[in-house]
Amino acid sequence: MSKVVIEDVDLLVELLNTTPVVDGVPTDALEDRHEAARWLGERDLPRSPAAVASARRVRDAVARVVRGEEPARTLEPFLEGVSRTPSVGDDGVRWELSTGSADPFGLRCVLAWAHLQETLPGRLRPCANDDCRLFLVDHSRANTRRWCSMAACGNRLKARRHHHRATNRDGDD
Repeated sequence: MSKVVIEDVDLLVELLNTTPVVDGVPTDALEDRHEAARWLGERDLPRSPAAVASARRVRDAVARVVRGEEPARTLEPFLEGVSRTPSVGDDGVRWELSTGSADPFGLRCVLAWAHLQETLPGRLRPCANDDCRLFLVDHSRANTRRWCSMAACGNRLKARRHHHRATNRDGDD
C-alpha cells in the first residue's frame, strides 16, 4: 500500500454515504451486522465482525472531521504503527509504506482522506442540505458544488427558498 488510488477515494465516499436519510428517516447501512458484512463483501473487503466495527469507526471519525465537528488529529489512531521509509533507485526516491499494526481498511480510508486534503483541499464536504447526511467530492472548476445531487437536494432546497420568498412577498402587500 504505497499510494492512494482513485478507488480508495471512491471507497471512502461510498463509506461516508452509508448513513443516508430515507423518507425523512436517518438510516445506517452498517448498523445491521449482516447488512454491513454484505456491503463490505460487495467491495471485496473482509466481512468479519472486526472489519464491520472498523468500517463504522473510520466512517464516523472521518465524517466528524469533514463536518468540522472534530479536529483532523482525531484520525491519528488509524495511523498508529505506520511509517514511510525512503529508498533511492535509478528512478529517484521511492517511499515505502509500512503499515505496522494499523487496521488496513481504516488506514486506506484515512490515506484517501489525506489524499483529497492534499490534492483537492476543501472539496470533500457534506451536502449543503441540512436534512441530508451524504457527502460529495466537488470536482467543479469553480468549487461551487453544494449538494450531493442537484436532482434531489439541490432542487428541493431551491424549491423551498422559492416558496419562502413567494410566501413572504405575498404577505408584504
